[in-house]
Amino acid sequence: MRLFVFGYGFSARALARRLQPQGWSVSATIRHPADRAKLDVEGVTPIPAGNKRALALALRDVQAVLVTSPPDAQGCPGLQALVPALATANAFPDWIGYLSTTGVYGDRHGGWVTETSRLAAQSVEGARRVSAERDWLEIGRGMGLTVQVFRLPGIYGPGRSGLDRLRAGQARRIVSPGQVFSRVHVDDLAAGLEASIARPRAGGVYNLCDDEPCPNSAVIAYAARLLGLPIPPEVPLAEAGLSPAALRFYAESKRVSNARAKAELGWRPAYPTYREGLAAILAAERG
Repeated sequence: MRLFVFGYGFSARALARRLQPQGWSVSATIRHPADRAKLDVEGVTPIPAGNKRALALALRDVQAVLVTSPPDAQGCPGLQALVPALATANAFPDWIGYLSTTGVYGDRHGGWVTETSRLAAQSVEGARRVSAERDWLEIGRGMGLTVQVFRLPGIYGPGRSGLDRLRAGQARRIVSPGQVFSRVHVDDLAAGLEASIARPRAGGVYNLCDDEPCPNSAVIAYAARLLGLPIPPEVPLAEAGLSPAALRFYAESKRVSNARAKAELGWRPAYPTYREGLAAILAAERG
């Protein structure tokens, strides 16, 4: 079994770690020759993203394709590179997964959203994701490809969590009244992708998130207690001096439902809340 990744980062690495012990081979795009050694160490075959012939060869006989790279002003770079390569290789993978964001839902004033909720992105980045989702699903229908879209909230995991920000002295408990958001442990994200690979559905759209949306201030407070550190004081949003991008994040508040992924994929998050997720990260570090 072969997995091809366009954009090998935090999420793709977690999926590769799940699949490789099961006998999967993994190849992934690189943008710079210096990145080749990093992938070699992980047993991942590097493919130059700009080499059309290499892309077509890599896509022959693959069972799964994961696209993680974000869209830019010209659209989704993965779609622009892979669709011609798939056509050249006459390849029809069993599964193509596109990683999107729950930012496509915009602000819901703390209300719940599902995959059938109206899309109302409030940022340029969110609007680009909406367009990329639409383009991938339309290409899938037009070419007979089994494309699935995964809408992801904030992703955390080893090396990328409130624990790390606290240790670095960078954690702040910014408070915006009523603001909540969802999150997902990177291993639960990878497990959801693996479950979808086992049950591909053309046109499937899934939210992959944990069971307990909450304010970021609660997560940082819990992480501080785990580490035995002082809980940082709350900082009102208006006094936080955030960048425009961070302000856009705090301008949105919603609770994301994972009911469809549970029902259709048989997936359950191993870390249903940030408490289990952070405790597991810390236990692994100390173990």
